Amino acid sequence: MSIEQDTVARPSENHPYVGMWITGDGHVRHNLLANGRYDEARGKRESAYQGRYEVRGNHIDYWDDTGFTADGTFIDGVLHHGGMILYRQK
Repeated sequence: MSIEQDTVARPSENHPYVGMWITGDGHVRHNLLANGRYDEARGKRESAYQGRYEVRGNHIDYWDDTGFTADGTFIDGVLHHGGMILYRQK
């Protein structure tokens, strides 16, 4: 699926990136919500980080509620973020 690079994709229930993304060991879990918010769990710590996100093409930008920012890229159905690789939970 190709999404135009300079267009901000408004999240919706059927957006291809909405849902749970997890590292191979399950330690980090990003739940990309349809309302443009995310909830990240780390290990046993649920909701370790929360904030908003925007998707432009295959690029994602995160703004944590504490002011921290991060980004990532979706490549061949895999999310590359902060040196981590997250897979779509099925």
